[in-house]
Amino acid sequence: MSRSMYSYTKSILERVSFDPRLFCKELEKAVKVLLPYEIEQLRDWLLQFTKEKPELRQCLIYVN
Repeated sequence: MSRSMYSYTKSILERVSFDPRLFCKELEKAVKVLLPYEIEQLRDWLLQFTKEKPELRQCLIYVN
């Protein structure tokens, strides 16, 4: 069974979180392919994930 696109997106975002520009770019790409309910899940996850990484907060514009 293949991994869901949502899980794959989260793993990619975690791996590129060292670079805010790359993080934003990957997030923008993810929003284009995720389903609406997956985007909602991703938004919730991002709010938690970026609490400790304020430099990534600027990227949340792509999921609002």
